Amino acid sequence: MANIKAIHQTKSGKNDMFMNTGNHHKMTLNQFIAKIESGTSKYSNDYYIKHDSSGKTPVSKPDRFKSNNLE
Repeated sequence: MANIKAIHQTKSGKNDMFMNTGNHHKMTLNQFIAKIESGTSKYSNDYYIKHDSSGKTPVSKPDRFKSNNLE
């Protein structure tokens, strides 16, 4: 699993910058969403997009390991 950490939030609390903790690659919210939605990215296996009142939100796919949750 690619470990992704949120590294910045808007004033309203929405995560808008992310970092892959394995290779330290930084992504904006839109870049991360595009990678997940592509279906061919390694992120597509571990994350999905939730549609809510704030728009598209990346969410880790649930499993039994708490350590796999998006931070």
